Amino acid sequence: MKIENRQQFLMLLTIAAAGLLVAVNFILTPLAGWWSDRQTQIRELRLKVNDGNELVRREAVVRRRWADMRANALPANTSLAEQQLFTAVDGWSRSSGAEVTSLMPQWKNDSTNYLTLTCRVETSGDLGALSKFLYDLEGGPLALRLDSLEVNAHDKEGQQFTMSAEINGLALIPPDKK
Repeated sequence: MKIENRQQFLMLLTIAAAGLLVAVNFILTPLAGWWSDRQTQIRELRLKVNDGNELVRREAVVRRRWADMRANALPANTSLAEQQLFTAVDGWSRSSGAEVTSLMPQWKNDSTNYLTLTCRVETSGDLGALSKFLYDLEGGPLALRLDSLEVNAHDKEGQQFTMSAEINGLALIPPDKK
């Protein structure tokens, strides 16, 4: 090979290597990242579309459930809501035979759309009475949720128990009509 040809060959090889370096680092790598991001975005959008189609398919069930929640929510008036909860707890107590020893309600204003009534309920009785009390609480129509529960034996034989339950109630605030 002649020196001129070798220099031209090395020059072309250097230019080709530099071009390959630029193509890989500044064109192919960003394109691969962009393609990967695009595929992730398409996957997320397909999941959202599937979720939306599922909601549309279940529209009647969701609307019926929301109507039930709105109908059974506690009133926005705090004293009426507390009275409704106390009446329900009294009814559960009578039907189950559990003795309510303490009720401690506390209101939380978490949003402009709703209020939550957190109530700590202390009861005592045998295991059957406390089970019935919980069954009535969970099966009732009120918009209540049992958040925590603690049961302790009250006597040495394990026949009498005390139960502490934290119940949350939902009170929806109607939107202002202008």
